[in-house]
Amino acid sequence: MPIPKENKQINRSFMRDEVYNTLLNWITEGVLRPGEKLLDKDLAETLGVSRTPVREALRRLEDKDLVEAAASRWTRVSKISIEEAEQIYPIIWVLEELAVSMALSSLTDQDFEEMAAANADLKAAIDAKDPIRASQADAQFHDVLIRRSGNPHLINIIQDLKIKRHRLEVHYFEGSATASDSVVEHNQILEALKARRLDTALALIKSNWEASLERVRAQMQAENEDGEQ
Repeated sequence: MPIPKENKQINRSFMRDEVYNTLLNWITEGVLRPGEKLLDKDLAETLGVSRTPVREALRRLEDKDLVEAAASRWTRVSKISIEEAEQIYPIIWVLEELAVSMALSSLTDQDFEEMAAANADLKAAIDAKDPIRASQADAQFHDVLIRRSGNPHLINIIQDLKIKRHRLEVHYFEGSATASDSVVEHNQILEALKARRLDTALALIKSNWEASLERVRAQMQAENEDGEQ
């Protein structure tokens, strides 16, 4: 199990949350790969804690379907499936359309500059073949719109869903040859928002998520075909 060797030890005052957040980040960013076995003893030693908070964290991650376990046999990172993407993406784009409807009148020039910078960083990350940075930049672009909705309940729901989406997109940006299409789609969304064209922006938001889902679907299908050869 390739646990990062250089890792700061956990602050015992916030042990449970720190252990959980550390493992969550390792899973969503692909440090711990889909299907990889998780040994609580090794994780505890690396983090400098007892097995108890590690086991608690693994149970919490299992509740989020990021970890799966067979009693007394094994615990592993859940595998990525196209079914998961097909369930998550439509929910996210519907909620993001709602967020855009609420945010459009509040968007400022600074917001547009932040989105443009995130999109530029996305392009640079794709060119550098850095999937984690690409996924983070992609999220930063969309997060401006979500934050500007001003609805904390909507923000929390979307952010919780995007934990799983982040894992899918790190995998996607890692292997997709068409990831750069997202940059073009983001530019179109940004221009529609600047012009305050709500209907156009909503259509482009949905189209961006649909296209992303199709790219994930195509990549996973290609990987499955390669595995069968």
